Amino acid sequence: MQKLRSMLKQIDGKSYKAYKSIQGTYQYDHFKFSIDYVQGDPFASPSKIRVHIPFKKRPIQSHWRNNRHRKIYAEDLIARHVAKAIRRQNIQIRGSGKSGMISIDEPGQEILDRTAVSIYQKETIICLSIGLPANGRRINGREAEKLFFTAIPDIIDQSIFTVQDEEIEKAVQLADQHQSIRMKMRENGWIAFIADGSILPRESGISNRPLKGAVPFKSPEENRVSIEIPHQNKPLTGMALKKGIVLIVGGGYHGKSTLLNAIERGVYHHIRGDGREFVLTDPTAVKVRAEDGRKVSTVNISPFINHLPHGEDTVQFSTENASGSTSQAANVMEALEAGARTLLIDEDTSATNFMIRDERMQELVVKEKEPITPFIDKVRQMKDDFDVSTILVMGGSGDYFDAADEVIMMDQYIPYNVTNRAKEIAEKYPFKREKEGGDHFGRLPERRFLPQSLNSRKGKKSKVQAKGLSKILMGKHEIDLTQVEQLVDVSQTRMIAEILHHMEHKNWLEKGLSLPELLDRIEEQLDTSGLASFTPRPDEHPGDLARPRRFEITAALNRIRIARVKELS
Repeated sequence: MQKLRSMLKQIDGKSYKAYKSIQGTYQYDHFKFSIDYVQGDPFASPSKIRVHIPFKKRPIQSHWRNNRHRKIYAEDLIARHVAKAIRRQNIQIRGSGKSGMISIDEPGQEILDRTAVSIYQKETIICLSIGLPANGRRINGREAEKLFFTAIPDIIDQSIFTVQDEEIEKAVQLADQHQSIRMKMRENGWIAFIADGSILPRESGISNRPLKGAVPFKSPEENRVSIEIPHQNKPLTGMALKKGIVLIVGGGYHGKSTLLNAIERGVYHHIRGDGREFVLTDPTAVKVRAEDGRKVSTVNISPFINHLPHGEDTVQFSTENASGSTSQAANVMEALEAGARTLLIDEDTSATNFMIRDERMQELVVKEKEPITPFIDKVRQMKDDFDVSTILVMGGSGDYFDAADEVIMMDQYIPYNVTNRAKEIAEKYPFKREKEGGDHFGRLPERRFLPQSLNSRKGKKSKVQAKGLSKILMGKHEIDLTQVEQLVDVSQTRMIAEILHHMEHKNWLEKGLSLPELLDRIEEQLDTSGLASFTPRPDEHPGDLARPRRFEITAALNRIRIARVKELS
């Protein structure tokens, strides 16, 4: 500590680059910290430090970290307390640019595996970003001393050293409960579970916090299940949706899309008090939609689209500017290729001609003139041939009643099972449309990405960088993830950027792996070596990273506009 204080006095008033001399590790009374990266300018990306807290100073009980899930929940809770302490601290540090800034990669409503806090065998490490103080571009040593000797110690004291053991205990108990529900879902073949009393509506379009005063979820009797979960005296009840084809219907503004949105976010676990902490979905569920204008690279969309007017190949379909129907077909096929076992679809974000073609249109536009086989003719085949389920919001076409295994109607945000009534209506008014597309779904894509797909060169430099939640800059090219709806945290986007850069640097695409094999290898490294293993200096500050699913990694690969892809025979 005294060495750092002395160095700050020596460099006070010097050029900002003199801050580089303080990189290193410094011992405080009850923790130490490592300055891993020093920004080159007060207006540049902030500096990176790691705070090391040994267990002998702040014990972390062994049963809080005796499995991966418990450890992630304990780390998540500590990160939230650090973020809260940063917001509360009122020490004013003056200067230009980012002077005095202190931040942590703060979690949102979801509990994700992230690098902000890491619990190891003998210590807990907290990763912070800080702005080193300056006057113009001159070092302000006195303000830097205030940052290192007052502000940061105060934040650490008011977070990890004040969080109660009971709070951590409750967090790891929630981890146990989530894993218990998931085990019950696997045993019973449920693709979604929504607990009674859940609050599904969100505060606003830009806030994922629960809406105050919203109608609590109440499961229909036909779908209500009761399950015993650990650390809770009474059973948990709620609506279980079984594998198959589930239709969500109802009038406008009655909660159809709200229910689907909760289900699509249920692939992640949520914090206690979120309202959706007991809304869980098949972790392989993928939301698919139309995505006009996206790049498609060598995807077999022939189960849905064939015989295009200009003779384009739909078994190895490529385009720089996909239409609504071809983009949705590609999104379905890419999800299946990556291993999705459940598809989530909302008619509001779907191409109409991809979803349905009624008997009147069939009579006017004969099949020989229509290259699209609508989803309604493939949804059952997808289940029968590949055991892939679908949860579908549909308010405009009753033709799906025939295909559905269950029909859930939302009425003023309350669900009702109307399967029997829907089947009666289907029998009363049988559709006269002709079934299209043959007796089987068709072949799934089998592809591999060629090495030239990854090129991060921009001039003499190599760079892959996330720009917000929905954009990655890779060299001279932009990857647009705007329509990838289950990407929920900008730190996931940063992690995808690191994965792409790592794969390029390590020449992974030269090994001839199929896309599923490539995804398996990425997940294996994430599981065994951690998120930081994909960064250039994994032993230092690993950056603000959170784990994405394989499906969002796939989405990024498929949206690289320079991608070169080969269909495997």
